[in-house]
Amino acid sequence: MPKLVLFDIDGTLVLTGGAGIRAMNSAGRSVLGAANLLDGIQVAGRTDWIILQDALRRRGETLDDELFARLRDEYIARLREEIAKPGEGVKGVMPGVRELLPRLQSRGDVVLGLLTGNFEQGARLKLEHFDLWRYFQCGAFGDDAADRNALVPFAVERARGCGAGDIPYEQVLVIGDTPHDVACADAVGAVPVAVATGNYSVQQLRETGAQIVLEDLSDTEGFLEIVESPVPSRSV
Repeated sequence: MPKLVLFDIDGTLVLTGGAGIRAMNSAGRSVLGAANLLDGIQVAGRTDWIILQDALRRRGETLDDELFARLRDEYIARLREEIAKPGEGVKGVMPGVRELLPRLQSRGDVVLGLLTGNFEQGARLKLEHFDLWRYFQCGAFGDDAADRNALVPFAVERARGCGAGDIPYEQVLVIGDTPHDVACADAVGAVPVAVATGNYSVQQLRETGAQIVLEDLSDTEGFLEIVESPVPSRSV
């Protein structure tokens, strides 16, 4: 039975130099006339859907279906522009990712997927910019649910649609850099693999209860050992 290995994007696979935040703020200016839509809104590890909900709630407005679609479409249009810019802060692929993904893709016992708060089109834009989109067969995205804890079942169902068969949750690994990634794995009994490449330290990620905590993804062989383990359990 294969394992489904699901990767978060921002802070786990890549850093985009703030392209997503700039694009969302730009969409807010265009659609709502809001100067800085995301000011004061927590974004790390959360879905684009709930980020927009919180931003609209702060303005005393409701994110109905029509407004959701307008903001999402405008955000994607702006992201196409922003992702090509040098960015503010770090922009690039995280340590070990370019070595790890082809190794995982080549294995017959692994199905590679995404589990991200990004809207699907946004996820594709970000990963195509770094030539990483091609590694992923399926995924769950910020268009699927506002609550990140609801995303693993979407990813499992899509993996089934790609021919993976029935994959029980205990054979699903969720790799991410925030407590939200750990929580969404725990919500269904999947295995969280926390990496301290984002805004949270190894100690902070251990405090979530995650049994597997890595400094980064640079130890390819060590990560493959985690994948091969019948019941993964390692803290580094």
